[in-house]
Amino acid sequence: MEISDWRAKIDGLDEQIVKLLCERAGAAAAIGQLKAGSGANIYEPEREQNVLAHVKAKNSGELTDAQLIVIYERIMDVMRALQRSKPVA
Repeated sequence: MEISDWRAKIDGLDEQIVKLLCERAGAAAAIGQLKAGSGANIYEPEREQNVLAHVKAKNSGELTDAQLIVIYERIMDVMRALQRSKPVA
């Protein structure tokens, strides 16, 4: 494949990633509303460690576990911020 072919493939993958991140954000927002309604903490370090362990266990690609963790730590930071910004319905 040529560079343009690889770039087109990356564009398609990015579209899928954006869709999945938006779905994840919707789920995180719903959880944030449930937490707010029950008085639970937004930040749950044990849950986040479980998420990291889960994604590391599923890692079978070009990324090292450390690289994958950096990405997921940032995703979880953004999701926590989203949970804090959503008012309780």
